[in-house]
This record gives sequence, C-alpha cells and structure tokens, in this order.
Amino acid sequence: MSTTTWTDAMAKRLLELLAILKLTALASQVERRFVEAGHREALTVLLEVVEHEVQARHGRRVERLLRESKLPPGKTFATLDDKRLPRTLVDQAHALGQGGFVERADNVLCFGLPGTGKSHVASAIGHALVQTGRSVLFVPTYQLVQELLAAKRNLDLPRALRKLDAYDVLILDDIGYVQQNAEEIEVLFTLMAERYERRSMLITSNLVFSDWERIFKNPMTTAAAIDRVVHHSVILEFDVPSFRTEEARRRGRTSNGAGAGDAASSSGETEPA
Repeated sequence: MSTTTWTDAMAKRLLELLAILKLTALASQVERRFVEAGHREALTVLLEVVEHEVQARHGRRVERLLRESKLPPGKTFATLDDKRLPRTLVDQAHALGQGGFVERADNVLCFGLPGTGKSHVASAIGHALVQTGRSVLFVPTYQLVQELLAAKRNLDLPRALRKLDAYDVLILDDIGYVQQNAEEIEVLFTLMAERYERRSMLITSNLVFSDWERIFKNPMTTAAAIDRVVHHSVILEFDVPSFRTEEARRRGRTSNGAGAGDAASSSGETEPA
C-alpha cells in the first residue's frame, strides 16, 4: 500500500477524476466515508486506481476517434518538415492542435499553392486534436460533396448532415477542386451554413478568397460562404515554394548530374573540379 500522505491537492484531483468518470454520488461521499472509517491513507491507492481508469478510457477513446477520423496516418507534427515553413505559422498550428478554437466553434483556413504543406499541417492539427479526445473527420472536399449529393438524391440529406454534426471538426481538404456545378455548390453551402457558429471546420484551399467565385459561381453565394467561414476564423498562409516542385528539381539535378558523369566516364573525359 502506498505510504504517501493524503493532501488537499490529492483530494481535489480525485474529485476531478470522478467527475470525468461521471461518478458524482461517489465523489460526494468517498473522502468523508474513508476518513470516518479510519482509512484516510487508503485514499492514495484509490486515487492511483481511478487515475489509471481515466487514462485507460482516454486511450481507448483516442484509438476509436483515430479510426473514425480517416486522418492520413503519417501526416503528424512529428513528420512535418517545419523548417520549410515560417516559425509563426508552425507555432500557430501547434497552438491550434490544443483545441481552443474548437471550444469557440471557430474555423481554420489554410491558403497556399499546391505542394506547400497545407494538407499535412491540417492533418497534423487533426491528429493533435484527436489526442485531446476531440472528434475529427478528414475528407477531400469533392468526396464529401459527392456523398452529400447522393444523400440529397435519396432524400436523406438532413440525416447526413446530422451525422457530420457529430464531429467537433471537419477537415475539408482542397476545397478548390470541387467540380462546381449548381447541385454541388448548393450542398457545400448548406454544409457551411449548418456548421456556422456551432461546429468548427478546417479548410485547405489553393484559391484565395478573391478566387472563390470560381467555386460558388454566383457573387452573392460566394460572399455569403466567405462570410460564414471567415466570421470566426484563424487564417494560415502558406507563402512558401512547393515542396513537391523542389523535390522534383532536386531529383532532376541528381539525375542529370549522374548522367553527365556516366557519359564523361564512358568517353574517357573527367568533369572539371
């Protein structure tokens, strides 16, 4: 048995843990009953057991949320090449992963050219949120729009929207790739309107706001959509070169260099130092 002296701080922690487990009746009596029975120091063992139970439940919840999130498994902060990104952006992303914006039902908007790391950062934030016990769904925007269209044609759109409402955060990846016909615009706008000031969205886009009319076509619909996502939002701008383009250039230089060396060797010539 633990010989740790029972303290007020430990008593407070036990009550917090019992509240997490929703054991309110136990919380209201446990310390008094143990003390009256002469087992005050046994409360330290109880605290250890309850702490273990809370951690185990949290671990199981995180595993379930991760399975349901459809987050890319390798796209976390641990694998992010953050040296390519501005320090302030990286710090913002880590702060967003703590989840304060979710409590406020704010949105996060990631803007930048293709290949600049938007999707990786969005995924990394999603993984961090799951670790805090929040529910997340990562989905390419065009795919979600097609699913909502199918639900609408089956007269099942309200139920589909309610199902999405169960997620604390929807990560809509590559909103600029929606095919942009009238039906798609309608269901996408409906989704944004449904979540407005109630649930958070994290949107990645290679189109800045001035180009969103290419998505929503109608100027009034475009303005209304922007208004809903911007009203309570954090904007991350990925003003960096494309990582994929840089990689391709590096591979090209390596390939060309190897080819030139092979040619020089076969001809008996040497490259200059």
